[in-house]
Amino acid sequence: MPPPSDPHHPLILVVDDAPDSIEPIVNCLHRAGFRTRIATNGERALALAVSKPLPDLILLDISMPDRDGYEVCRQLMDDPLTANIPVIFLSIRNEEVDEQLGFDAGAVDYITKPISPPLVLTRIRNHLTLKAASDFLRDRNHYLENEVIRRTRELGLIQDATIVAMASLAETRDNETGNHIRRTQMYLRALARHLQHHPRFSAELSDGNIELMYKSAPLHDIGKVGIPDRILLKPGKLTAAEFEIMKTHTTLGRDAIAKAEALFGISASFLRFAKEIAYSHQEKWDGSGYPLGLAGDRIPLSARLMAVADVYDALISQRVYKPALSHDEAVALLQDGRGKHFDPDILDAFLSLQGEFQQIAQRFADSADQNGGTERTAERLRIIFGN
Repeated sequence: MPPPSDPHHPLILVVDDAPDSIEPIVNCLHRAGFRTRIATNGERALALAVSKPLPDLILLDISMPDRDGYEVCRQLMDDPLTANIPVIFLSIRNEEVDEQLGFDAGAVDYITKPISPPLVLTRIRNHLTLKAASDFLRDRNHYLENEVIRRTRELGLIQDATIVAMASLAETRDNETGNHIRRTQMYLRALARHLQHHPRFSAELSDGNIELMYKSAPLHDIGKVGIPDRILLKPGKLTAAEFEIMKTHTTLGRDAIAKAEALFGISASFLRFAKEIAYSHQEKWDGSGYPLGLAGDRIPLSARLMAVADVYDALISQRVYKPALSHDEAVALLQDGRGKHFDPDILDAFLSLQGEFQQIAQRFADSADQNGGTERTAERLRIIFGN
């Protein structure tokens, strides 16, 4: 009987070295509407098993001259391309040990010869049904995995867009920022990666946390959006009272981020480090900073990293009241702040990375029209270094 030609009919690979055994099985399958392929040895069976279209099921004899069916089955199970194709053994061997060897090799069923056509067809249909369900679940799981990846990537883009939008607000209020937020972001990541395996910092500086700190860094001065123009944009020196108001940008920044979290119900969110950096990057290692006068390890690590990044960039940036300090001059000033303004280990990391800092500064240098500024920055630097 000729085989069905409809490609939608299941394809069965029949493997047997005896023509007298092949013919009745194949005729039975054709009458039931199955398409067939035939292999008379193990090597040919393995070749046909990976030929497109792949068979939907394999009927496999055990006793063959070149390699037995157990070995063929094991090789089929070891190949990712054929591992999910159900294999049913058809054999004259009817001992329990033979069946166990077949199942151990990876077969889904074991039928002894001479075959009963209704039994064989029922077993085949049952296993094809199970395979279809398994394929559906595997495809569904693959789809869900891809969907998780897609949505995670989408969430990451939303996080990035949120941070960039908020940071842009700070840039529009302060004409001295320029590429400052981009440079400090790069500095912070360089420091964190360098310190990732340091015994003091390794527990917190996982790859994920470093990435979140890097993304959060642009929000370190977001609180400036809440400082009145008469102070933020004042061309002259700030009074003591005005400077107290200026210092509140740390609290304003943290509170703005916390309100965003509360609005969207995302406490313990990716903005954790943004809050730390905004609130605490003006703290100093010796406790003389603000807003809380925290000292040492009580200052969040993300804020200690940002303190080094922020001050270095402030020193090397040109302002209307001063030319930019040279890289070497800035390095010398930061070194003087080791153990006073800055965490000693983080400052040592900066000294090791100073060449990379210089390259970042050159890569993201401000253009001529971004070099504006006022005396308030000079005042900030005088407060930073106590002179």
